Amino acid sequence: MRAAELDPELAAVVDELEALGLPEWHDLSVEAARRLEDEVFSGEPEPTVESVRDLAFDGPHGEVPVRVYRPAAATGSGEPADVDESADADAPPARTLVYFHGGGWTLGTLDSIDGPCRELATRTDSVVVSVDYRLAPEHPFPVPVDEAAAAVEWAAEVAASFGGDPDRLGVAGTSAGGALAAVAALHAREFDGPDIVGQFLLYPIAGHDFGTDSYRENADGPLLTRADMEWFYEQYLRSPVDAHNPFAVPLRADDLGGLPPATVVTAGFDPLRDDGLALAERFAEEGTPVESRHYPAMAHGFCSLTDRVAVAEEALSAVADDVRERL
Repeated sequence: MRAAELDPELAAVVDELEALGLPEWHDLSVEAARRLEDEVFSGEPEPTVESVRDLAFDGPHGEVPVRVYRPAAATGSGEPADVDESADADAPPARTLVYFHGGGWTLGTLDSIDGPCRELATRTDSVVVSVDYRLAPEHPFPVPVDEAAAAVEWAAEVAASFGGDPDRLGVAGTSAGGALAAVAALHAREFDGPDIVGQFLLYPIAGHDFGTDSYRENADGPLLTRADMEWFYEQYLRSPVDAHNPFAVPLRADDLGGLPPATVVTAGFDPLRDDGLALAERFAEEGTPVESRHYPAMAHGFCSLTDRVAVAEEALSAVADDVRERL
C-alpha cells in the first residue's frame, strides 16, 4: 500500500532526531523513558490562550489532575463547582473538548502535551480539558479507561463553570490517547454516559495485531517502531486476556455503530496505519459517520510538527475544521 516517499520536511526532522542518537523507547526503563519524554516534548507554553487552570476531580481511583484551556471567546469562573454569574451573559459557551495525551499509556504529562492543547483551543475556539490519567505499568488497564470515562462525565457536569458547553462535548487524543478517546465514546454508549457529539482520533492505537502490513513496512519507524508498540502493550495489559477486551483494543468491539461522528487521522509511515484505517472502515460500515483523513507521506506523531512540516499544518487545520463543524 505504501507507495509514497517520506515527506521531505518530515524527513529533515527525522534526520535531526536521529542525529541526536536518542534511544528507542523499548530500550529504556520506564523511568528513563519518562525522563527522555519530558526532555524532548516539554517546551515553552505556546500559543497564548485566554487562561489555563490546573484543576482536579475525584475519579474512581483517586484524584485526577486536569488542565483546562480557555480560548478568548469562552467565559466562566474557571472553578470546577461554581458558574461565574458575573460573566458576560451574551457570550455563548464554547465547545468542550476532552483531550487524552499519547505515550503508549506509559509516558506523557500535562506539560508534554501543553502545546498541542493550546493549538486546539485556539484553532477550534474550544475549551480543552487535558486529562492526566494514571499511567502503566503502575496503573495498567483498565485504570486509564476508567479515568478517561470519568473525565468525560466530569467535564459534562461542570463545563459551564469554565465557559464550556456540555451540549457540544467532544473527545480527542493522539495514539494511546486516541484509543482512550475512542473507548470513552464506546463506554458512554454502553453505559448511558454523557452525550458526546464528536470524536477526533489522531493515529489511534486501535488493534493488537503486530503482523499487519503497516507493522511490517514500518517495523523500524520512523518515530515509532513495532518493538516500541510491543513494549507499550507489555506495560499496559495485565495479561493476554486483556487484548480481547474492546475497552483495551477498540477493534475488538463487536459493534462500532451508533457512536459519535468520528475523524480518524492516519499516516502512511506509521506502524498504526492499518489499525486506524480499519477502525475508520468499521465505523463507516457499522453506522458511525466518519471522516478518514489519511496522509501517505507522514509518520506517527506528525501533527505535533506544524511549525516544521506543511502537511502537518494542513492536517491539524482539517481536524480543527471538523471540530468546529461537529461541536
